[in-house]
Amino acid sequence: MTITDTTRPAFDRAASTSAPILPTLAERWSPRSFDAAKPIDETVLTASLEAARWSPSAANSQPARFIVARRGTPEFDAVAATLMGFNSVWAGSAAVLIVAVAEVVDADGKPRRWAEYDLGQAVAHLSVQAHHDGLHVHQMGGFDVAALTEAFSLPDALVPITITALGHLAPADALPDDALRSRETAPRTRLPLADLLLTNA
Repeated sequence: MTITDTTRPAFDRAASTSAPILPTLAERWSPRSFDAAKPIDETVLTASLEAARWSPSAANSQPARFIVARRGTPEFDAVAATLMGFNSVWAGSAAVLIVAVAEVVDADGKPRRWAEYDLGQAVAHLSVQAHHDGLHVHQMGGFDVAALTEAFSLPDALVPITITALGHLAPADALPDDALRSRETAPRTRLPLADLLLTNA
């Protein structure tokens, strides 16, 4: 099932690619301006989390764990309180903050070497599904890991890696300062594909 939000602001940010890619991937980008008045559809949120659940992982170990905090809850406030720098200015307008947590050891205490990689795949799947369903996602690394760990009483085996803001896009003008508005509307850039290929035999 595809749920498309037809009320999104018209703001074409599609990537310029050297070969055609799926529209959902080309159009996915990471805004900072979220509509604070619009709640999230629980079916869409569940679909995004299901996409994360069904992502690949080493030996199907599934080390990805998530703290899902909806705006208006104490959990959301607790996550938002750990954000640093610019993130603390804009992310509170998102409908949901999702903490991506890696289970870095298994039940026997053996290190999961690929846990963070697998968690990244899970969040990537989440972001693509969310965008496909009319939402936007912005992943953040700028937060106080120790404070978040303490706030949610996470054991040593569970390490918070990123926080993802998820919600409906708002116009760039809704952001509180010029610096953020400028970054929101700046051209999207990537290194050329050739720069990324160490070998292409």
